[in-house]
Amino acid sequence: MIVSLLAFGAGIFAQEKASVEKSLTGIQVGLFGAELYNEVRLSDRFSLRSQIALYPSIWGGEMYNKTGFALAPAISLSPKFYYNLDKRLEMGKNIKNNSGNYVSLKMEYMPDLFVISNVDGIEVQPTFAVIPHWGLRRNFADNFNYEFRAGLGIAKVSQRHGMIAQPELSFKIGYDF
Repeated sequence: MIVSLLAFGAGIFAQEKASVEKSLTGIQVGLFGAELYNEVRLSDRFSLRSQIALYPSIWGGEMYNKTGFALAPAISLSPKFYYNLDKRLEMGKNIKNNSGNYVSLKMEYMPDLFVISNVDGIEVQPTFAVIPHWGLRRNFADNFNYEFRAGLGIAKVSQRHGMIAQPELSFKIGYDF
């Protein structure tokens, strides 16, 4: 009888299933910008991240009369596939708040809505980019996280320009609400 109860109890705990969070909202800040995001579960391994970002630019040197700084907005959608959640769970590692490795396809649009700058007359060339990338996300101190992404895609810059290579390299620290 006791053995049956122990086996039943062990079976209940073994049923824990690795899955992405139902919904995750947060903010991340790094050297290459700041992002406000929401990640929604599509299935146990897939999520859809939507985000609004502010990307910085800085310029200066002998060719300019002063050092310039600008922040430009962008919006993006990224379906993400978390491929190692089961392995992390089996090894006793944290998977809270989608802590795991993933591959993603980021689709981003940078409009010419506004630019925050210390120089007058700065404009953004509207850009649409598609960037496949690999990333990892880890959590620490309850709701804090860090995320690294790297990828290379293509971008279309305004109507007058052709396609260009668009790299992505990002390391950000954030907080999940």
